Amino acid sequence: MGKKKSKRKPPPKRKNIEPLETQFNCPFCNHEKSCDVKMDKARNTGRITCRVCMEDFQTTINFLSEAIDVYNDWIDACEQAN
Repeated sequence: MGKKKSKRKPPPKRKNIEPLETQFNCPFCNHEKSCDVKMDKARNTGRITCRVCMEDFQTTINFLSEAIDVYNDWIDACEQAN
């Protein structure tokens, strides 16, 4: 007597992890991908600057912060000023 073949499901496919962006659109001059984010985790500061209009913004960060967090803080500060 033979054994029944077991039906094994293949392992689920892993989704590729896409890295987050580090260049963003400037809210002042509206150029695309003209703002660069530099994060200094030793000093707990994040700085974003526009290469076209030279606008910049600096905020405090923590060890969990990413470049998008600095950009969102900048957008929030712009909306709060208006």
